[in-house]
Amino acid sequence: MIATPQAIDRAMVENIVRQIIYDRFAPRDARTGYRPRLLVNISARHAHVTQEDLEVLYGKGAKLTPFKKLNQEGEFAADQTVTVIGPRQRMIPNVRILGPCRTFTQVELAFTDGISLGIDLPVRKSGNHENTPGCWLQGPAGILPLHQGVIRAERHVHMGDADIAYYGVKDGDRMNLRIESDCPTVLEGLLVRHSPKFKLEVHLDTDEGNASNLTKATHVELVKV
Repeated sequence: MIATPQAIDRAMVENIVRQIIYDRFAPRDARTGYRPRLLVNISARHAHVTQEDLEVLYGKGAKLTPFKKLNQEGEFAADQTVTVIGPRQRMIPNVRILGPCRTFTQVELAFTDGISLGIDLPVRKSGNHENTPGCWLQGPAGILPLHQGVIRAERHVHMGDADIAYYGVKDGDRMNLRIESDCPTVLEGLLVRHSPKFKLEVHLDTDEGNASNLTKATHVELVKV
C-alpha cells in the first residue's frame, strides 16, 4: 500500500524559499564574513507574570509549563492562559502567558485589542509601566487586579553582538524595516534592543503584520536611520 503524502503548509514553504533566497544573496560583513539571518515575527497578544501573580491566577505552587519554544533562548509560550478584562467587563479570553516568569506582570496588546477592551493603550518599551492603564486578569484559581502594565509594545528588533557590529548600531538606537509584499510598507523607528544572548529578530504586533501583509512578504530589510 502506498502512503498518501501529507499536505505541505503553503506558508511554511514560502518562508523556506524566502530564507534560501536571503541566505544566497544577503551581503556579508567584509571584515568578519558574518551574514545576518533576519527573522521578522508577529508577536500576538500575550502576558508576562510574576511567580506570585501566577499563583493568584493558577493556585499556590503553580508553575508555567512550555507549550511552544520561542526564538529567543530560554523563552517559551506557556500552556497557561488568562482572560483579560477591561472596563465595563469587556474581555479577551485565552491570552497566552509567556515564560519564564518575570519580575513584573505586564499585558501586551495590539491597538485593535485596546479598542475592543475599551483601553487607551500607550506605546511603550516592555517593562516601562509608568502611568500605564491596568485591567483584571482571570485564571482558573482567581482574579488578579493589575493596576498598571497594559501596553502596546513598541516595534523592536533583538540583536546580538555580531548583529550590532554588522548594522553599526547600539542598544536604544532606531532602525526602519522595509517590507516588500503586495502591500509594501516601511515601518519606522524600530527600537534596537541588544544583548549578547539575543538572536536577530524583529517583533511586530498583529496590526502591523496584517497592515503590511507580512505573511506574503518576498523581502524584508533593516535600514539604519
